[in-house]
Amino acid sequence: MVEIALMIEGQDGLNWERWRAIARVAEDVGFVGLYRSDHFTNPSGGYKDSLECWTSLAWLASHTSRLEFGPLVSPVSFRHPSMLVRVAAALDDLSGGRLHLGIGAGWQEREHTNYGYYLGSVSERIARLRESAQIITHLLRSAEPLTFPGKYFNLREAVLLPRPKRATPLVIGGNGRQLTLPLAARFADEWNASFRTAEQFSELNAHLDTLLDREGRARSAVRRTLMTRLRYGSRDEVREQVAALEAVGVQRLMLGWPELDDLDGIAALGAWLC
Repeated sequence: MVEIALMIEGQDGLNWERWRAIARVAEDVGFVGLYRSDHFTNPSGGYKDSLECWTSLAWLASHTSRLEFGPLVSPVSFRHPSMLVRVAAALDDLSGGRLHLGIGAGWQEREHTNYGYYLGSVSERIARLRESAQIITHLLRSAEPLTFPGKYFNLREAVLLPRPKRATPLVIGGNGRQLTLPLAARFADEWNASFRTAEQFSELNAHLDTLLDREGRARSAVRRTLMTRLRYGSRDEVREQVAALEAVGVQRLMLGWPELDDLDGIAALGAWLC
């Protein structure tokens, strides 16, 4: 049966009061996980509260007991992979193995301009993401020192100590058939699509199977998840939408919830689906 998690856009007014309240309700009503975006600011309009992503995940690791969690996704355009993997491994251990490390290429121009990070062209972003995935997977899965002479990142005899208790699952997010999915097929433990219909997801899912075959990896090696929003109508209507996505291979849904103060709505959704 498809798993149901909650997804919060952290740049749209999230602060500590709201984050603590959402986490408490999400765990109490039975959501399998709580995920959030990693952005410095909202992409346009007036500025809103934007609670720092990895600090909020550290709080989640030590103040919840059951929820799985992670960023959807951390852009490697402003998160250096060697530091990102250290933080992720530490939080995964702290939480007892509940973190999913989501990485992406970066896309939001406003935050990069405002805070002095170089975004680059699409091809540059993907190349940087590819290097990051290579670095992260090696450091998570191997104790051997890594020397990596890349275009964007250069490491010499890098190690990850203490060794994590498990290889934290690497999530690669995106919908691109030519660029993102090949990276997921090669490196990821989980592929996370975003805002696709059941038909669109089905097509991308089949393409990922083909890419995994080419990589010599089992199709079951990569979990298939979807970040999306539902049309919130009656309970039966919501369940029908979930069933349609489950039928095309979605294994976990990260359901976006834009009304950060609507805790009763979160509780009701959990009661319907969890």
